[in-house]
Amino acid sequence: MTMTKNNFSEISLANFTRIIEFSDHSGAVYSIAYDGQFIYSASGDKYVCRWNPITGTQDKFAIKFNNTPYSIQLFNDNSMLAVGLENGDLHFFDLIERVETKFFKQHKSAIFNILENKHTQQLYTTDADGNLAVWSTNDFSLQLLLPFDCGKIRRMAMNQNGSMLYLACQDGNIRVIETEFYNLIDEFLAHKEGVTSLAFHPNNSLLLLSGGKDAHLKFWDLSTNSELKSLPAHNFVIYDILFLTNKLFVTASRDKTIKIWDAEMDIVVQRIEAKQRGHRHSVNALIKISDSSFASCSDDKRILFFSEMSI
Repeated sequence: MTMTKNNFSEISLANFTRIIEFSDHSGAVYSIAYDGQFIYSASGDKYVCRWNPITGTQDKFAIKFNNTPYSIQLFNDNSMLAVGLENGDLHFFDLIERVETKFFKQHKSAIFNILENKHTQQLYTTDADGNLAVWSTNDFSLQLLLPFDCGKIRRMAMNQNGSMLYLACQDGNIRVIETEFYNLIDEFLAHKEGVTSLAFHPNNSLLLLSGGKDAHLKFWDLSTNSELKSLPAHNFVIYDILFLTNKLFVTASRDKTIKIWDAEMDIVVQRIEAKQRGHRHSVNALIKISDSSFASCSDDKRILFFSEMSI
């Protein structure tokens, strides 16, 4: 067992290995999605592209925009794709018919996150000005716009039955919204320098993890919104948190590293950086492929596909 610069234990109990590298983007990759067959990516080269993780090749599907796409989200059982741009434009695409169905200019600043609520048949978008927009996934109409004046809302997380929405806000607070009438029911200070990532434990709807600009990973008891634990998890901002199973989760950071965690002991069991065939620059997002595999994207213009090998 060794001690890291961050003063907590890291042990090698996992063996995730890079299987495939997708490197055809010419700009940083900001967001990725997976439909069970293809990985979708949004890049600073102004393209949204699609990749086959089995063959390691790019699919013929590609969309060129006039501005950089910052966020993408599959919805309606992966038949639709939402794309949010740096200038606030929002595009909806029908993936079966391969046509654009709707285009909106409601947001006036970069759209950082998009999330589907299947329980309410709605889609949520958040932007750099602290706005939350609620859209119908049936007719794609705008149903509600909520301004929070909290700076960037980089991430959202939703409980298992879709009744509560949690917002990761630049002012350091996590805001809690109920999804029947969309009232703000609570907010609590989580990371003084800003909240940048959120994730629910898959088997515990009262356990929320948050990552911040302060590089700390925090664990929250949502019955009281109280902090259970705070770990100095990375050297820079934590951009994403992903649960693979109830026993393993992954974090991605601007410090160029991916860390695999034991979710029961809350310790790092594997660290992936450039010398372990990881990323060379900021790791921006993660997406689950299976219980034993995931993909990541980075400012180094690459998408990497990792799978756990038997030890």
